[in-house]
Amino acid sequence: MSKHNIIVTIVLMCAALTATAQTRKIQHKPYIDLRPMHFGILVGMNMQDIEFENVGPQTITLEDGTTHEETIVCDDDRWNAGFSVGVLADLRLSKHLNLRFSPTMHFGAKHLMFRSLTETDQEGRPMEARQDMKNTYIALPFDIKFSAERWNNYRPYITAGISPMLNLTSKNQEYIQLKRSDLFVEVGLGCDLYLPFFKLIPELKFCYSLRDALDHDHANELQDANLRKYTNAVAKGYSKMIVLTFYFE
Repeated sequence: MSKHNIIVTIVLMCAALTATAQTRKIQHKPYIDLRPMHFGILVGMNMQDIEFENVGPQTITLEDGTTHEETIVCDDDRWNAGFSVGVLADLRLSKHLNLRFSPTMHFGAKHLMFRSLTETDQEGRPMEARQDMKNTYIALPFDIKFSAERWNNYRPYITAGISPMLNLTSKNQEYIQLKRSDLFVEVGLGCDLYLPFFKLIPELKFCYSLRDALDHDHANELQDANLRKYTNAVAKGYSKMIVLTFYFE
Protein backbone atom coordinates (compact mmCIF):
# COMPACT_ATOMS: atom_id res chain seq x y z
CA MET A 1 0.00 0.00 0.00
CA SER A 2 1.37 3.43 -0.97
CA LYS A 3 2.02 6.23 1.51
CA HIS A 4 -0.87 8.23 0.02
CA ASN A 5 -3.32 5.37 0.51
CA ILE A 6 -2.20 4.89 4.13
CA ILE A 7 -2.80 8.58 4.89
CA VAL A 8 -6.25 8.46 3.26
CA THR A 9 -7.17 5.34 5.24
CA ILE A 10 -6.11 6.93 8.55
CA VAL A 11 -8.09 10.10 7.76
CA LEU A 12 -11.20 8.09 6.92
CA MET A 13 -10.88 6.02 10.13
CA CYS A 14 -10.51 9.17 12.24
CA ALA A 15 -13.51 10.73 10.54
CA ALA A 16 -15.57 7.60 11.21
CA LEU A 17 -14.57 7.55 14.88
CA THR A 18 -15.35 11.26 15.24
CA ALA A 19 -18.76 10.81 13.65
CA THR A 20 -19.49 7.90 15.98
CA ALA A 21 -18.41 9.89 19.06
CA GLN A 22 -20.64 12.81 18.06
CA THR A 23 -23.70 10.67 17.49
CA ARG A 24 -26.44 11.36 20.00
CA LYS A 25 -27.29 8.38 22.20
CA ILE A 26 -30.05 7.61 24.67
CA GLN A 27 -29.35 9.49 27.87
CA HIS A 28 -29.46 7.53 31.12
CA LYS A 29 -30.90 9.38 34.09
CA PRO A 30 -31.56 12.61 32.12
CA TYR A 31 -32.90 14.54 35.13
CA ILE A 32 -30.52 13.30 37.81
CA ASP A 33 -28.47 16.53 37.85
CA LEU A 34 -31.56 18.69 38.49
CA ARG A 35 -31.93 17.50 42.08
CA PRO A 36 -31.25 20.34 44.56
CA MET A 37 -29.38 17.95 46.85
CA HIS A 38 -28.37 14.31 46.72
CA PHE A 39 -26.16 11.82 48.55
CA GLY A 40 -23.78 9.01 47.68
CA ILE A 41 -20.99 6.79 48.87
CA LEU A 42 -17.34 6.61 47.85
CA VAL A 43 -14.49 4.11 47.89
CA GLY A 44 -10.98 4.42 46.56
CA MET A 45 -7.28 4.31 47.21
CA ASN A 46 -4.77 6.90 48.34
CA MET A 47 -1.03 7.41 48.05
CA GLN A 48 0.52 9.21 51.03
CA ASP A 49 3.79 11.14 51.15
CA ILE A 50 5.42 13.85 53.27
CA GLU A 51 7.93 16.51 52.24
CA PHE A 52 10.55 17.42 54.86
CA GLU A 53 12.74 20.45 55.46
CA ASN A 54 15.89 19.14 57.17
CA VAL A 55 17.76 21.11 59.84
CA GLY A 56 21.26 20.29 58.57
CA PRO A 57 24.26 20.03 60.94
CA GLN A 58 23.26 19.72 64.60
CA THR A 59 25.24 19.44 67.80
CA ILE A 60 24.71 16.11 69.57
CA THR A 61 25.38 15.84 73.32
CA LEU A 62 26.32 12.33 74.44
CA GLU A 63 25.55 10.79 77.84
CA ASP A 64 29.13 11.46 79.07
CA GLY A 65 28.73 15.18 78.32
CA THR A 66 30.86 15.29 75.17
CA THR A 67 29.50 16.83 72.01
CA HIS A 68 29.96 16.31 68.30
CA GLU A 69 28.39 17.63 65.12
CA GLU A 70 26.23 15.34 63.00
CA THR A 71 24.14 15.83 59.87
CA ILE A 72 21.07 13.63 59.43
CA VAL A 73 18.65 13.90 56.52
CA CYS A 74 15.14 12.45 56.49
CA ASP A 75 12.98 11.55 53.51
CA ASP A 76 9.82 9.62 52.75
CA ASP A 77 11.48 7.34 50.22
CA ARG A 78 8.39 5.95 48.51
CA TRP A 79 4.68 6.50 47.92
CA ASN A 80 2.58 4.19 50.07
CA ALA A 81 -0.80 2.88 48.92
CA GLY A 82 -3.80 2.99 51.26
CA PHE A 83 -7.58 2.63 51.28
CA SER A 84 -10.28 5.32 51.44
CA VAL A 85 -14.01 5.11 52.22
CA GLY A 86 -16.66 7.75 52.89
CA VAL A 87 -19.99 9.38 52.10
CA LEU A 88 -21.02 12.33 49.93
CA ALA A 89 -23.50 15.19 50.16
CA ASP A 90 -23.88 17.29 46.99
CA LEU A 91 -25.69 20.66 46.84
CA ARG A 92 -26.63 22.05 43.41
CA LEU A 93 -25.75 25.76 43.15
CA SER A 94 -26.32 26.27 39.42
CA LYS A 95 -26.27 24.40 36.15
CA HIS A 96 -22.49 23.99 36.26
CA LEU A 97 -21.59 24.48 39.94
CA ASN A 98 -22.05 22.16 42.92
CA LEU A 99 -20.89 22.33 46.53
CA ARG A 100 -19.76 18.96 47.84
CA PHE A 101 -19.07 17.71 51.36
CA SER A 102 -17.53 14.24 51.54
CA PRO A 103 -16.42 12.99 54.99
CA THR A 104 -13.81 10.32 54.33
CA MET A 105 -11.51 7.99 56.24
CA HIS A 106 -8.06 7.47 54.70
CA PHE A 107 -6.08 4.44 55.86
CA GLY A 108 -2.42 4.47 54.86
CA ALA A 109 1.20 4.75 55.92
CA LYS A 110 4.43 6.65 55.37
CA HIS A 111 7.87 5.03 55.18
CA LEU A 112 10.58 7.34 56.55
CA MET A 113 14.31 6.92 56.00
CA PHE A 114 16.95 8.70 58.12
CA ARG A 115 20.53 8.84 56.76
CA SER A 116 23.55 10.19 58.63
CA LEU A 117 25.95 12.09 56.35
CA THR A 118 28.71 12.11 58.99
CA GLU A 119 28.54 8.57 60.44
CA THR A 120 29.22 5.52 58.27
CA ASP A 121 29.28 1.78 58.78
CA GLN A 122 32.24 -0.53 58.21
CA GLU A 123 31.60 -0.51 54.46
CA GLY A 124 31.57 3.29 54.29
CA ARG A 125 27.82 3.63 53.75
CA PRO A 126 25.75 6.22 55.69
CA MET A 127 24.19 4.95 58.91
CA GLU A 128 20.45 4.51 58.41
CA ALA A 129 17.31 4.30 60.53
CA ARG A 130 13.75 3.60 59.37
CA GLN A 131 10.27 4.38 60.61
CA ASP A 132 7.00 2.94 59.32
CA MET A 133 4.39 5.53 60.25
CA LYS A 134 0.81 4.25 60.13
CA ASN A 135 -1.72 6.99 59.39
CA THR A 136 -5.50 7.06 59.67
CA TYR A 137 -7.12 10.37 58.73
CA ILE A 138 -10.67 11.60 59.03
CA ALA A 139 -11.06 14.17 56.25
CA LEU A 140 -13.87 16.72 56.06
CA PRO A 141 -13.43 18.26 52.59
CA PHE A 142 -15.56 21.05 51.13
CA ASP A 143 -15.17 21.27 47.34
CA ILE A 144 -16.59 23.34 44.53
CA LYS A 145 -17.32 21.19 41.47
CA PHE A 146 -17.40 22.88 38.06
CA SER A 147 -18.94 20.62 35.41
CA ALA A 148 -18.89 20.93 31.64
CA GLU A 149 -21.94 20.40 29.45
CA ARG A 150 -23.22 16.84 29.46
CA TRP A 151 -22.67 14.90 26.23
CA ASN A 152 -24.55 11.64 25.94
CA ASN A 153 -23.68 9.82 29.17
CA TYR A 154 -20.45 11.65 30.02
CA ARG A 155 -19.78 14.89 31.84
CA PRO A 156 -16.20 15.90 32.80
CA TYR A 157 -15.52 18.28 35.67
CA ILE A 158 -12.83 19.85 37.85
CA THR A 159 -12.89 20.51 41.61
CA ALA A 160 -11.07 22.65 44.15
CA GLY A 161 -11.47 23.08 47.88
CA ILE A 162 -10.05 22.71 51.38
CA SER A 163 -10.01 19.70 53.65
CA PRO A 164 -9.50 19.79 57.44
CA MET A 165 -8.10 16.44 58.58
CA LEU A 166 -7.94 14.74 61.95
CA ASN A 167 -5.03 12.35 62.48
CA LEU A 168 -6.03 9.31 64.55
CA THR A 169 -2.50 7.86 64.67
CA SER A 170 -1.26 6.70 68.06
CA LYS A 171 1.10 8.99 69.97
CA ASN A 172 3.59 6.13 70.40
CA GLN A 173 5.63 6.98 67.30
CA GLU A 174 9.35 6.26 67.33
CA TYR A 175 11.15 9.21 65.71
CA ILE A 176 8.63 11.49 64.00
CA GLN A 177 5.18 12.32 65.33
CA LEU A 178 2.53 14.26 63.38
CA LYS A 179 0.04 16.70 64.86
CA ARG A 180 -3.52 15.66 65.54
CA SER A 181 -4.97 18.11 63.02
CA ASP A 182 -3.98 19.39 59.61
CA LEU A 183 -5.43 21.49 56.78
CA PHE A 184 -5.12 20.49 53.11
CA VAL A 185 -5.85 22.29 49.86
CA GLU A 186 -7.03 19.96 47.10
CA VAL A 187 -7.69 20.05 43.37
CA GLY A 188 -9.04 17.28 41.22
CA LEU A 189 -10.64 16.20 37.98
CA GLY A 190 -13.15 13.53 37.11
CA CYS A 191 -16.01 12.51 34.88
CA ASP A 192 -19.66 11.70 35.60
CA LEU A 193 -20.63 8.42 33.95
CA TYR A 194 -24.40 8.05 33.63
CA LEU A 195 -25.35 4.39 33.89
CA PRO A 196 -28.88 2.96 33.60
CA PHE A 197 -29.47 2.69 37.37
CA PHE A 198 -26.96 5.04 39.00
CA LYS A 199 -24.14 7.50 38.32
CA LEU A 200 -20.52 6.33 38.63
CA ILE A 201 -17.86 9.02 39.07
CA PRO A 202 -14.13 8.27 38.91
CA GLU A 203 -12.06 11.16 40.28
CA LEU A 204 -8.36 11.86 40.73
CA LYS A 205 -7.53 14.38 43.45
CA PHE A 206 -4.27 15.96 44.64
CA CYS A 207 -4.02 17.13 48.28
CA TYR A 208 -1.26 19.24 49.85
CA SER A 209 -0.91 20.35 53.47
CA LEU A 210 -0.96 24.10 54.10
CA ARG A 211 0.93 24.01 57.39
CA ASP A 212 3.72 22.25 59.23
CA ALA A 213 2.41 18.83 60.26
CA LEU A 214 5.23 17.93 62.70
CA ASP A 215 4.66 17.64 66.44
CA HIS A 216 7.78 19.46 67.69
CA ASP A 217 7.10 18.52 71.32
CA HIS A 218 7.64 14.85 70.51
CA ALA A 219 11.43 15.07 71.06
CA ASN A 220 10.91 16.01 74.71
CA GLU A 221 8.60 13.01 75.21
CA LEU A 222 11.18 10.44 74.07
CA GLN A 223 12.68 8.48 76.95
CA ASP A 224 15.64 7.32 74.85
CA ALA A 225 17.89 10.35 74.32
CA ASN A 226 19.66 8.60 71.43
CA LEU A 227 16.49 8.89 69.34
CA ARG A 228 16.21 12.67 69.67
CA LYS A 229 18.87 13.37 67.06
CA TYR A 230 16.54 11.85 64.44
CA THR A 231 13.52 13.79 65.66
CA ASN A 232 15.45 17.07 65.81
CA ALA A 233 16.93 16.54 62.33
CA VAL A 234 13.67 17.71 60.71
CA ALA A 235 12.55 21.35 60.82
CA LYS A 236 9.20 21.08 59.04
CA GLY A 237 7.05 18.52 57.29
CA TYR A 238 4.21 18.99 54.79
CA SER A 239 1.96 16.02 54.03
CA LYS A 240 0.83 15.18 50.50
CA MET A 241 -1.74 12.75 49.19
CA ILE A 242 -3.03 11.53 45.83
CA VAL A 243 -6.53 10.05 46.00
CA LEU A 244 -8.28 7.98 43.33
CA THR A 245 -11.97 7.85 44.25
CA PHE A 246 -15.06 6.17 42.83
CA TYR A 247 -18.35 7.84 43.76
CA PHE A 248 -21.70 6.04 43.51
CA GLU A 249 -24.68 8.39 43.32
